[in-house]
Amino acid sequence: MRMRATLGVVTGALALSALAVPAAQADEVEGDTAISNVVVNGGKAAVVGSTAKKTITVSFTVKDNSGVDWAQAILFHGANIDSSDSGAVANSSDGRAKCTVVNSTTSNCKSTFDLKPGYNLINKVAGTWKVWAIAAGNDADYVQKDNAKSFQVQRASKLTVNASPEPVKKGKTITVTGKLTRANWESGTYSGYATQSVKLQFRKKSSSTYSTVKTIKTNSKGDLKTTVTASQDGYFRYGFAGTSTTPAVNATGDFVDVR
Repeated sequence: MRMRATLGVVTGALALSALAVPAAQADEVEGDTAISNVVVNGGKAAVVGSTAKKTITVSFTVKDNSGVDWAQAILFHGANIDSSDSGAVANSSDGRAKCTVVNSTTSNCKSTFDLKPGYNLINKVAGTWKVWAIAAGNDADYVQKDNAKSFQVQRASKLTVNASPEPVKKGKTITVTGKLTRANWESGTYSGYATQSVKLQFRKKSSSTYSTVKTIKTNSKGDLKTTVTASQDGYFRYGFAGTSTTPAVNATGDFVDVR
């Protein structure tokens, strides 16, 4: 069995279409070929900014009693590869993985992929992506896995904080403002992340540990604003726990001198 896959541009995103391949909604196996140990981007989410492409690596192990002939992985977003709304093929000239022989039955295979804002990344495809993979042995045995591994592709986040006035008298009111933004892959900028829970945290001047003062939500533009009573010197920051589409982020602490 031989399989090739191509990408076509559809409304700014990439849609995957398989050529000369049976429907790929389920795993297939013929013989003893096996794929294992799939690792995407070192096991971390792929966090992509507003404009620069991010290149990630997918590695996996292939075994076959006759030895490994070839292997290929494709990244996609959607329920399955046939109904995907975005994806990426490997950067190699033929789309296949580079496989290094370990022994007579085993090879370690690796491919790199480019994730590009405005090309195969638009805002709605942030979240869970999957690895479709196929490998063949020298005896024509093969295995095809519709979801060899799931991983997260996320819109990079930024968080700011400003506590004022500085300095401030003890017992007076401190106003703490800030903004939570994330990469907008369609506009090439950072946009406010609305209605998200964010923690206001404080650490004493003499401490290295932050504690949560209260939790508030961003407004429709991603802005944050709340007040606290000045009690002692220290640092205020906002902390965002993250979502499936956007990574966690902490603002750099802003020092307040309480007199």
